[in-house]
Amino acid sequence: MEMVKAVGLKKYYVTDTYEVHALDGVTFSAEDGEFLAIVGTSGSGKTTLLNMLGGLDVPTEGGVWIRGNSLKDMEAEERTVFRRRNIGFVFQQYNLVPVLRVYENIVLPLRLDGAGIDGGLLDEVTSLLGIREQLDRLPNTLSGGQQQRVAIARSLLTKPAILLADEPTGSLDSVTSMEVAGLLRSCAERFHQTVIVVTHQEEVAQMADRVIRIEDGRICGHREDLDIDSGREG
Repeated sequence: MEMVKAVGLKKYYVTDTYEVHALDGVTFSAEDGEFLAIVGTSGSGKTTLLNMLGGLDVPTEGGVWIRGNSLKDMEAEERTVFRRRNIGFVFQQYNLVPVLRVYENIVLPLRLDGAGIDGGLLDEVTSLLGIREQLDRLPNTLSGGQQQRVAIARSLLTKPAILLADEPTGSLDSVTSMEVAGLLRSCAERFHQTVIVVTHQEEVAQMADRVIRIEDGRICGHREDLDIDSGREG
């Protein structure tokens, strides 16, 4: 089943003196339960693409469909609610609320949406991620890898159809990076989610079912092109 579809995505930034083509006609799709990696050099358009897929930004041209729903045809408030209920995000910087305990960070999106908390799923997710014993701690008492696990748990508890991860291992050491990447793949399989990861790390990309390379805002290759530059997109 086709879970995500992007067609003719373009994102242009225009000033008085120049025009930047952050995305220049990107078309692809991802299936239900697929673990997809997006790679490319710094400034290639990876993060812009992820923001489009997640409805955080709107394209200049083209569109994105999630479960057959067109994001560009939604009003801003409608898109926000749809995103909160269907799309999970994991960022490199974790984005945890420092004054909230781990448990409170994990359930925060549900409380913002006025939704109930599935205690069974909470136990399953935190056990899978190895943070069940950390629920009463504050984020600053955790290691970077543990904080990233909390961020993953927070995104999973809303039961999103799609999980988008932007350089989720970029600030972690190599061993922890592989652990986190392995957990993302396990979550995709365990909870039947489509996971799309932007990464500059070849080891992470090689764990994906499929790899898409993007350069200069265009898709220029697939799995065989795994010579990943160490630069990151700003």
